[in-house]
Amino acid sequence: MNSFRNLNAIVLGAGASGCSAARLLLRNGCRVVLADEARQQQVKDQLTTLTVAGCEIVSGSRPLPFAHFELCVASPAFAASHPWLRECRARGIKIISEMELGFHYWNARILAVTGSKGKSSIVKLCSDILNSSGIKAAPAGNYGTPLCDLVLRPGDESWAVTEVSSFQMENTSNFSPQIAMLLNVQPDHLDRHESMCEYQNLKLKMFAQMRPGSLALIHEAVKLDRPLPDGVRVARFGNSPDSQWLWCNGSVKGCTETGEITLNASGTWFDNPVFGVSLAAASAALLDAGVNAQQIENGLRNYQPLPHRMELFYTSKTGVDFIDDSKATSLAAMTAALRMVRTPVRLIAGGLLKENLSEKTQELLASNVKKVYLIGDCCEQMFAAWYKDVPCERCGTLDQAVRNIVSDAQNGDTVLLSPGTASFDQFDNYRERGERFKRLVLEGCG
Repeated sequence: MNSFRNLNAIVLGAGASGCSAARLLLRNGCRVVLADEARQQQVKDQLTTLTVAGCEIVSGSRPLPFAHFELCVASPAFAASHPWLRECRARGIKIISEMELGFHYWNARILAVTGSKGKSSIVKLCSDILNSSGIKAAPAGNYGTPLCDLVLRPGDESWAVTEVSSFQMENTSNFSPQIAMLLNVQPDHLDRHESMCEYQNLKLKMFAQMRPGSLALIHEAVKLDRPLPDGVRVARFGNSPDSQWLWCNGSVKGCTETGEITLNASGTWFDNPVFGVSLAAASAALLDAGVNAQQIENGLRNYQPLPHRMELFYTSKTGVDFIDDSKATSLAAMTAALRMVRTPVRLIAGGLLKENLSEKTQELLASNVKKVYLIGDCCEQMFAAWYKDVPCERCGTLDQAVRNIVSDAQNGDTVLLSPGTASFDQFDNYRERGERFKRLVLEGCG
């Protein structure tokens, strides 16, 4: 299928990416049905303009209409096992992602970022620095604007800096960025993917369609089972001397066509062993996109972190730092956060656990954490696994944990909300969890 024009199409999911895909399909002469499991009233506001434009809406968890569809655009929330997707496959309907549809019509270049930890922060950094350097860019994909929306809106961007998730790659085959980076691969979303092998393969799938001359930046720890396409420039990054782009002692070191380069990141938000390595990849990407070293260093000094991602939002009168890392929904993300903090940590952890607890986590807790304040569904499970290695207190709720911490914390401590779990047992999402944490702290310390 070389064109997505004048087709009978069904879009699954009435969220941002689904509505964006429906609008683009309608503009290209397609007859579109938008299906969502939510009831009509719950998605009414965002669907009004689509209905006026001629889109048919199917709502509620009923069977799909038995019509002749040539194309299905599936939102990332729909797993491959979902009954609607199974039915589409059984009926021989071509299934793609919103990102794949947007890519088909996108005429500028793409800098793509995938990985388990830190994608959104690197997307923001790259788009911020490109724009401040006079190269117009827009954040897109899983963070920012759906790619279909970038196609639809008038603009003259040179780059779409696109965050790519494993969910998006399930139904993406032709997406081909000019620059792509794989930041890291850590256990995550194993409640959806069958294994770590499948999860990593979805991350690497993004590189399979890259064209000659494009640049693939891959973390030194990731093993490639098969070579990338001929002509793709491959560079490794990490903190070992074997990598072409190296993070070491507050600096990024690498080599471009014009010679060796060193970027000073000391004292910035990226000056730590976790995001420093990702910065090595971002620096290589930005230099390849036409930014110079001074512009990158200026961008690092001016960088404002995203909410709920290692966000230092308050320092008390008694010298206690409070950090909101509610976005840490996996144990790997939690352990990364602990490695970034250089002062004694009082950790709030717990929620809806997505994976098995590991001994490596226990070792890090024992060396970096003063006390753990446990909340949520897995409170007892974490207590049983960790209490021998680190002092643990079963608080149950975030409210209680903050009350106890405000009473316990001493000068020089860092209070870190980095739950290592999903939030859905007590909150609608990680954002609500983070906002509640900040409000409780400010009320308790004010």
